[in-house]
Amino acid sequence: MKPDLQLPRVGDGHDALNASFSTSYAGVLAFIAVAAEGSFARAGDRLGIGRSAVSRSVQKLENQLGVRLFLRTTRSTSLTGEGRMFLEGCSPGVDRILQALEQMRELRDGPPRGHLRIGASYGFGRRVIAPLLAAFRSEYPEVSVELLLDEQAPDLSAGRIDVAFRDGVLDDSQVIAKQLVPMQVLVCASPGYAQRHGLPATVEELSGHACIGHRLAGGRLQRWEFRVDGSEVHPQPDTALVFNDAELALQAVIDGLGIAQLPSYQVREALRAGTVLTCLDSYSPQDRGHYLCYLSRRQLPKRIRAFIDFSTQRVRALELDAVAHRGPCHRPVARDATVQPAWA
Repeated sequence: MKPDLQLPRVGDGHDALNASFSTSYAGVLAFIAVAAEGSFARAGDRLGIGRSAVSRSVQKLENQLGVRLFLRTTRSTSLTGEGRMFLEGCSPGVDRILQALEQMRELRDGPPRGHLRIGASYGFGRRVIAPLLAAFRSEYPEVSVELLLDEQAPDLSAGRIDVAFRDGVLDDSQVIAKQLVPMQVLVCASPGYAQRHGLPATVEELSGHACIGHRLAGGRLQRWEFRVDGSEVHPQPDTALVFNDAELALQAVIDGLGIAQLPSYQVREALRAGTVLTCLDSYSPQDRGHYLCYLSRRQLPKRIRAFIDFSTQRVRALELDAVAHRGPCHRPVARDATVQPAWA
């Protein structure tokens, strides 16, 4: 809904906004320069234009306003009463403009400062981005940070998000997406589960296991993703448990309640600790990535550029491709023949 704006009217029937736009801003600048210097010639030197150009701009402004702003003699230039009144009215706006210009110069020439809004999914935000913020704030203490977690892809413009982290395959021409690292999704189980039920050796064998699902924010189940013989495969096995929080799904895996497909950044610590094993690694899709997204390459504020550079370096140093950094892949474990299968 549009705001109900009541614009004041001026004498000729036009609203004040249109009247302001029709006023010569060059004339206003020239007027302020002459008032400050007390001379049309010195005002021209200050503005980098000729004295005659300053005079024409002021005369045009006087004609538009319908008043005389200066008393001119061969020896002096002084403000009229109307000129002093107009200058007093302009001064607060000029001060604000000068202040804004100074702030922009400080942002350009000084250290990064200001407020930074970052968007990320719950899992990536908690496990990867949030732990970096203390070091970033230590390095850039004049930048305040707001981390907003949401499973839905953020609207950077409407949400006023400066930088967002996205996972998977991106097809959005509206944002600039920089891949930080490849994204792995791994089928995980606990050693206890593997001992009791074995692990699937092929994608088809998933149907014989207790699968743990992840309910997305939009309501649908997260698809299982594989690449078999060069083609994408998206099976939807029956689920024994479903969570709308990936951390709970991971905990269920660690507790031996079933198997789940989870991003490697989420399970890498459990892999190192030996509380989970992986299987079907050779079928993991290879075209996923963790992306850093923003809206424009041009004239990025220093705080955004600083965070892009900082987070790129730090995230890439984390070795999120857990399979490649932990040694040989885990092989399927033969289940104990004396126990029932997971789906029984």
